[in-house]
Amino acid sequence: MHDLSGVSRGRQRLALASSTIAFTVCFAVWTIFSIVGVQVKKDLNLNDTEFGLLVATPILTGSLIRLLLGVWTDQYGGRIVFTLVMAAAAVATWAVTTATTYSGFLWAALGVGVAGGGFAVGIAYVSRWYPQERQGTALGIFGMGNVGAAVTKFCAPWVMVAFGWQAVAQIWAAVILVTSILFGLVAKDDPVIAGRRAERRRPEPLSAMLAPLREVRVWRFSLYYFFVFGGFVALALWLPRYYMGAYGLDVKTAGMLGAAYSIPGSIFRAAGGWMSDKRGARSVMYWTFGVATLCLFILAYPATDYVVHGIKGDISFSMSLGFVPFTIVTFVLGFFMSLGKAAVYKHIPHYYPQHVGAVGGIVGLVGGLGGFVLPIAFGALNDLTGVWTSCFMLLFIVVVASLGWMHYAVRRMEGEALHRIGMTDGPALPVGDGLDRLLTQSHR
Repeated sequence: MHDLSGVSRGRQRLALASSTIAFTVCFAVWTIFSIVGVQVKKDLNLNDTEFGLLVATPILTGSLIRLLLGVWTDQYGGRIVFTLVMAAAAVATWAVTTATTYSGFLWAALGVGVAGGGFAVGIAYVSRWYPQERQGTALGIFGMGNVGAAVTKFCAPWVMVAFGWQAVAQIWAAVILVTSILFGLVAKDDPVIAGRRAERRRPEPLSAMLAPLREVRVWRFSLYYFFVFGGFVALALWLPRYYMGAYGLDVKTAGMLGAAYSIPGSIFRAAGGWMSDKRGARSVMYWTFGVATLCLFILAYPATDYVVHGIKGDISFSMSLGFVPFTIVTFVLGFFMSLGKAAVYKHIPHYYPQHVGAVGGIVGLVGGLGGFVLPIAFGALNDLTGVWTSCFMLLFIVVVASLGWMHYAVRRMEGEALHRIGMTDGPALPVGDGLDRLLTQSHR
């Protein structure tokens, strides 16, 4: 672990605050098509599959670029990389206003997606300012920048109704450009980059940074993040469309109700980081997957009419979820997904302290791909099945698979750790930091 003895609390707070604000702006830009795309769908007469591809395209770019940006952050530092990412996103966002065809919007959306890569940069940058016992909380606070999705859902519909969708893109582009300039002026080089420059050391070669990606554990963490983050982004993009189609709401109301999901999925991420520091990341993941399984089972059940042939005649009744209970359940789902997002990234500096950028980049890449693939799948399932709740059926399958793999892996690792220290019999270890500490010690 790098030396933090000379780092003041003020420098730590500055790094965390500036990165969190920058990531919030990046996330607001990254999800701009969740609102702008609704008007584009009407103007171009798109079907649900085409709409799903449009809103998901920025997620593709922001996902694929995360590994590269994470490695660059490990090599050159978050201050430089984050500044350049936001500047590039500002240019791409302004370019959205020049598009007139579907293919033109797709190309512009690819450029906007660069903003999503800021997550991998911020994770590597912030983690270097804090000791291991405080990294969960710090990364959880940084992850609260997901609230940028709610900012877009609250503000963009009003701007779009008043001034048109082009004004949304222009204003969002101006904001991220200003943020880029301020971040470049205010942020400082992290302790690793500063120490490396002082000692005139070269960064690790790319092959060494990518070596951990050969471990299955990295890909297991990636599946977790595919659900907790990819599922969050997908629903953040899809819910306004869902509310408008399933419940007949207007774009402003649908945007605000969609934000009711996005907000707990963002601001409570800090609580997930704190809980991971105190109770163990694996315990938090069990709670996340368990509650999410229950919520998605409820959300996936389609509105259904039943007829029971009774003794005195037919008895008819219906089962459906009104938009008020629907919003409450999605709120709960978003809350527990936010805890899980923080818990996943608590694992990374614990197991890979020298390669947070590379490992965090690939985990973020897979998670972001979930945000790209899932909205397209939601639209395709709507077109194929004609059932609105089909999107939640798909997420239910993903969370059950994640929970099953995690439980199998935890029990297998627990057994291996017990065997290494000669405890072939005895009580099971706690699922949490106790297991993590034993596994870490047994590998040393």
